[in-house]
Amino acid sequence: MATRARVRAPELIGKGGWLNTGDQEYTLADLRGRIVILDFWTFCCINCLHVLDELRELEEKHRDTVVIIGVHSPKFVHEAEHQAVVDAVERYQVHHPVLDDPELATWKQYAVRAWPTLVVIDPEGYIVGQHAGEGHAHAIAKLVEELEAEHETKGTLRRGDGPYVPPEPEATDLRFPGKALVLPGSGNFLVSDSTRHQLVELEPDGETVVRRIGDGGSGGFKEPQGLALLPDGRVIVADTVNHALRVFDPETGSVERVAGTGRQWWQGSPTSGPALEVDLSSPWDVAWWQGKVWIAMAGVHQLWTYDPEAGTVEVAAGTTQEGLVDGPAAEAWFAQPSGLAADGDRLWVADSENSALRYVARDGSGYAVGTAVGTGLFDFGHRDGEAGQALLQHPLGVTALPDGSVAVSDTYNHALRRYDPASGEVTTLATDLREPSGAVLVGDDIVVVESARHRLTRLRLPESAVRVDAVAHRTQRAATEVAPGALRLDVVFQAPSGQKLDTRYGPSTRLIVSSTPAELLVSGDGTGTDLSRDLTLNPSVAEGVLHVSAMAASCDDDPANEYPACHVHQQDWGVPVRLTAEGATRLPLVLAGLDG
Repeated sequence: MATRARVRAPELIGKGGWLNTGDQEYTLADLRGRIVILDFWTFCCINCLHVLDELRELEEKHRDTVVIIGVHSPKFVHEAEHQAVVDAVERYQVHHPVLDDPELATWKQYAVRAWPTLVVIDPEGYIVGQHAGEGHAHAIAKLVEELEAEHETKGTLRRGDGPYVPPEPEATDLRFPGKALVLPGSGNFLVSDSTRHQLVELEPDGETVVRRIGDGGSGGFKEPQGLALLPDGRVIVADTVNHALRVFDPETGSVERVAGTGRQWWQGSPTSGPALEVDLSSPWDVAWWQGKVWIAMAGVHQLWTYDPEAGTVEVAAGTTQEGLVDGPAAEAWFAQPSGLAADGDRLWVADSENSALRYVARDGSGYAVGTAVGTGLFDFGHRDGEAGQALLQHPLGVTALPDGSVAVSDTYNHALRRYDPASGEVTTLATDLREPSGAVLVGDDIVVVESARHRLTRLRLPESAVRVDAVAHRTQRAATEVAPGALRLDVVFQAPSGQKLDTRYGPSTRLIVSSTPAELLVSGDGTGTDLSRDLTLNPSVAEGVLHVSAMAASCDDDPANEYPACHVHQQDWGVPVRLTAEGATRLPLVLAGLDG
């Protein structure tokens, strides 16, 4: 077994306290003898939600030796609210202890730079591994098995029940609903009841349950979100955690999968083809526009389309790079698009991680992407007025209004906002809505999905706006101080034990670097295969964001195995930087392993 570095793990600190422990607080000393996996996550982050799912099998298999602790490290102001973290832990069915760290104290102690990041601590309290991004569950499982054997022999492994204590379930008809629509004919509502893995049909009062669709178990929906009517009266459903689209027929009650394999899309997978043979990644919303179903593919920061007649899917917009870039659809960047609304010649997009309202429109023979409200990943708030300076906070839904304006479910501001393309103004229609995630028009009313209040709320469309005191925020995450001029970027990747880089078909690594503003980088941007790169930073730019995307593929290192198991490790970093004369000249980003 390779010799490991011996780095003592810093203590776990979080002003919000502990969840899922029966009010018991823990220190690392309390967990001595167990293998501890810290999962630095925040509930807005789709990649963090993917990792929660990746860890479930390991959590179950090694429950007597491994303690997973979620360290909730907020990006948005709303995510620093304790009740919001409590809600998220239930919403996403987190079955391990969670430390609520609203001030990022533990994040800073562990020098974390990305959501999600996993840190492995051995039974003696030393850090033995760090992994950023997705695709590391197999590597961590291998490391856990090695640590179990090593510390069993040393007598330092302590087996037994973990500290997880499940909260008491609450009885409500809906539990963290996602989206809703009105069924033609009956006027009933169809709601995606995400945490219960079902669709629920309600009478027009929005309260009386008519029926539930799906068994709520492993064989049906899994955290469904978006819903859209097809021209034939059936409903297409974004079956988010199953990475699939399903069609529900309200007349017969039948449900069938029409797109996706059930596997999550990874870099290098097909981006078009027969719908049932192409992997998808966390489809969050759907809309019928331009003769196709458009898909907000939150998991890969893209828009895709599904053609029911041809039975095919394909990428329609976005590069998989996370950020805010307008232009031709194939070159645009999104950040977790989560809401769609078709309105004539425009498809409106709630681009949640950018806190932005975007749109797609015809541009000659193709499509182009524009931005109505929002400036990028790190600026958000609640500010009305001229759209160029207005602010949203992680919106998840958008609804086209009859006058050509759009209502935005401004989720983390607990508000319903309105953007009017004619005047270019943003206003607030309603406040005190708990995490609104979608809305649907019913006559002169708008019915809002109040996700964190577990209900539909009917509002009269107001004729005048609500006055709200403006607030503007930047992410709490501190900027990294770097020196102007030469900067060495090192993405640290160590193949898991028993594996090697997969070079059978060419380079097994990829690195993409860019910046906001573009002038920040004098040289070093672009795509390459080396995980290290020399950058040159412009001394006349005081601050900005370095966008770094890294991918590495590794396979089992066994010459006798003709078909070795292979795995893709990937992560995108948006690193806020501030240029100072005393700043660092090297920027290490850990994809997997430990920075020497």
